[in-house]
Amino acid sequence: MSGSPPAAGPRSSLSVFDAVVILVGIVVGIGIFRTPSLIAAHVSSEAAFIGVWLVGGLVTLIGALCYAELAAAHPNSGGEYHFLSRAYGRPVAMLFGWARGTVIQTGAIAGVAFVLGDYAAQLLPLGPHGPAIYAALSVLLLTGVNVVGTVQGKSFQIAVTLIEIGAILAIIGFGLLGATGAAPALETSPAQTAGIGMAMIFVLLTYGGWNEAAYLTGELKDAPRNVPRVLLAGTAVIVLLYVLVNLALLAILGLEGLRGSQAVAADMMRAVAGPSGANLVSAAILLAALSTLNATIFTGARTCAAMARDITFLSRVGNWSGRGSTPANGLLLQAAIALALVGFGAVTQDGFRAMVDYAAPVFWGFLLLVGVALFVLRRREPHRALPYRVPLYPVTPVLFCLSCLYMLHASIAYTGLGALVGLAVVAAGAPLLLFRRHEQEPARSIAPENAASQPASPL
Repeated sequence: MSGSPPAAGPRSSLSVFDAVVILVGIVVGIGIFRTPSLIAAHVSSEAAFIGVWLVGGLVTLIGALCYAELAAAHPNSGGEYHFLSRAYGRPVAMLFGWARGTVIQTGAIAGVAFVLGDYAAQLLPLGPHGPAIYAALSVLLLTGVNVVGTVQGKSFQIAVTLIEIGAILAIIGFGLLGATGAAPALETSPAQTAGIGMAMIFVLLTYGGWNEAAYLTGELKDAPRNVPRVLLAGTAVIVLLYVLVNLALLAILGLEGLRGSQAVAADMMRAVAGPSGANLVSAAILLAALSTLNATIFTGARTCAAMARDITFLSRVGNWSGRGSTPANGLLLQAAIALALVGFGAVTQDGFRAMVDYAAPVFWGFLLLVGVALFVLRRREPHRALPYRVPLYPVTPVLFCLSCLYMLHASIAYTGLGALVGLAVVAAGAPLLLFRRHEQEPARSIAPENAASQPASPL
């Protein structure tokens, strides 16, 4: 049959192993090297310290179970954008796409880039603006890697993540095998026994990123069957690594030592292996930042491309490169916004903290909407075949929604002006709804859902 060749789109090129490695690389990043001392300051005992990490892992697992049902039933490279569109309509999804492209994902990219820049500047200083320079260069470099092609971006992610996990395992080994029972005397701060809520905020921040697996489903082989495996296996690996790292930190520093440390992993390694151990941790932090940054860039552009295809004057941004099987234009637009945020963060006292304040309330607000979407889609499509069903429905998704609601409240109550700026940027995207494609015109999905695994009824 004659006619134009089909538009380029994502190919099912990711195995379960590939996707699990990408997921672990997204989550196991900079947070584990920053937050343990903050968490220790808000708990009263070592048991409570490990307990909040286990509870955080449970909350993460609950969220992963909910996402497994949504992603298995509706595999699409647009991820949450696609779920929200099906549940609430295109306007809500478009507002989410705007929020993710201008606040959530790009804020995360800029924040991780700042951490990478801070540590790179310690190894090779470039002057007072060195961290911002390194941050900008890292965004440009890793965007370039992903523009070349999905295979190149995936291969880089796997290599960096495996090196990173190896370094973290070395830290765990040194900590658990090198413990002598006497923690070094460090200056300590008093425990805040009423601060379990604040401790959970930092714990869930450290676990954040697991939901990015939803953006891999359009390129995951046999997605309806494999996405639950990716989410559950990835979450199990992350929880195991985090609990072991914190047990190692406790074994060497103790709870009081953790409270008084500004660089817990470096202090621990310095205590058991000297300066060379501290250097190993610095290298691990750089690798963690590289791993997280590359994976965040990889997944973020998928939503940018999905949203662009629903906006008349941005349709070209939604095009995929047939040569590299990647949303090249979406990657470039995402990089431009992230670089603008790097510039904004460069004029603040702490670029990383500014990005956390900027993105957190918007992230938890939309995550709450995704949780509610599970109920909406079950009610709207009661006869739809579900390749995977969340266990203990409706208890599990209710717990997930309540967790998101609490985090939304906390992220507004405990953040500064940056949170209001982020919310204002989301509101500024409302005029884009005037340029959406007409409802009677079918939206061009980035990756159609697997017809073989779905019922024949119209969407």
